[in-house]
Amino acid sequence: MQKRDLLYEGKAKRLFTTDDDNLLIAEFKDDLTAFNGEKHDTEAGKGALNNRISTELFKLLESKGIPTHYVDTPDENHMLVKKVEIILIEVVVRNIATGSLSKRLGIEDGTKLPFTLVEFYYKRDDLNDPIINDEHCLILDLVRHEGDLEELKRLGREINVILKSFFADKGLNLVDFKVEFGYDREGNILLADEISPDSCRFWDMESGEKLDKDRFRQGLGGVKVAYEEVLKRILGENK
Repeated sequence: MQKRDLLYEGKAKRLFTTDDDNLLIAEFKDDLTAFNGEKHDTEAGKGALNNRISTELFKLLESKGIPTHYVDTPDENHMLVKKVEIILIEVVVRNIATGSLSKRLGIEDGTKLPFTLVEFYYKRDDLNDPIINDEHCLILDLVRHEGDLEELKRLGREINVILKSFFADKGLNLVDFKVEFGYDREGNILLADEISPDSCRFWDMESGEKLDKDRFRQGLGGVKVAYEEVLKRILGENK
């Protein structure tokens, strides 16, 4: 399957059309961005690492019954995916308070939440991706059916159960993560985009070391090393 026309370019990926109208090729970039693009850099090999990590996690989730857009990984920087109409809602699932949640609500950083929290954010860079509720989603016509909002929450929680257990066995706390979904040509909701240290927070269970994009956000350095460590844990090469 060959890349044809550039369909879309985001902060971390480019999407290309293919000879099949129902399939796209995602190219994972080495770019690092934070704070809605205000901070930007590149890290050689980061795109390939995110592609490999996302591949492994999409396969895991598919095996557990989560429908995804994943089809194949033809090489280290590209992923073949089903074409979907992206739902402009970022679904954020939180197990431990940190980042924007701590800042907004004054919850001490590192506090374990009493239950899994699912939040919606409007996928609009020009508005700084504001947090929204169900009614906002309906006013903005972000989903085709009202019941789709509950489905997004259900899928977010189910993905959390699977990944939280998986990473706990690897010695990592899944602090929180962001996922995106889309409608396929039949109207089914599929998990899309990526699942990687760009979109998840991972803390080592013993040391508390951050192994995700917070290393870039907070100027901690060692981004590539951290991503490599996450991949090793996923593959069972280290713990």
